[in-house]
Amino acid sequence: MQYRIDFNCDLGEGCGDDAAILPYVSSANIACGGHAGDESTMRATLRLCREHGVAAGAHPGYDDPEHFGRRTLSLDRDEIGLLMLGQLARLGAVAAGEGVRLTHVKPHGALYNLAADDRVVAEAIVGAVAAFDPQLIVYGLAQSQLTDAAERTGLRAAHEVFAERGYAGNGRLLPRGRPGAVIESLAQAIAQVRRLVLDGEVDTAEGPLRLRADTLCLHGDRADAPAFARAVREALLADGVRIQALA
Repeated sequence: MQYRIDFNCDLGEGCGDDAAILPYVSSANIACGGHAGDESTMRATLRLCREHGVAAGAHPGYDDPEHFGRRTLSLDRDEIGLLMLGQLARLGAVAAGEGVRLTHVKPHGALYNLAADDRVVAEAIVGAVAAFDPQLIVYGLAQSQLTDAAERTGLRAAHEVFAERGYAGNGRLLPRGRPGAVIESLAQAIAQVRRLVLDGEVDTAEGPLRLRADTLCLHGDRADAPAFARAVREALLADGVRIQALA
């Protein structure tokens, strides 16, 4: 059996070594000026994606750089749609200027987590993606409201799992600040990755849980992200896993 996985990373956020990470991943989620990023960081990251043959996608989030988009803001459905469209258009314009085609969209931080369980938020995000470019793949937490909304709308959904985040028994990520929410140990993270990709399962405090894994995320704001990305890639390749963008 041939195993495949897309290996993605959140980049262009001004807090990581993007150039050192990109050689090891297959897809990049680029901050669009909401939680982080500006035109110069978008352009630089897009150029690195082009150089390394990495699929480029949008990483829109709440317009709240002070809290890095990790605080939930009170926005209604229309406001979320406008937020998404504005950031997609901003990155899309820079990408067009660089001759790079965007392939996917992954919401960031609190917006991503809210969309996992809130159907209205999920539909607002998907509606904006469909209006901007229905060919874009929607990245969402595996088996969540966001992936369900994308599939119901006729968009392609990528069920995402995480290399270095802990899981609750319901398949949601443990909130940051909770014990076990962030996996610091490389060996532990690689063990989780192998379990997710090869077995379709993850260990939680409530026991093992089946999860669909189309794409694997590593956070680019880790201090050790380049070494982490290289080690995860090498472990997957050693297991015979093909690392390939979904587009």
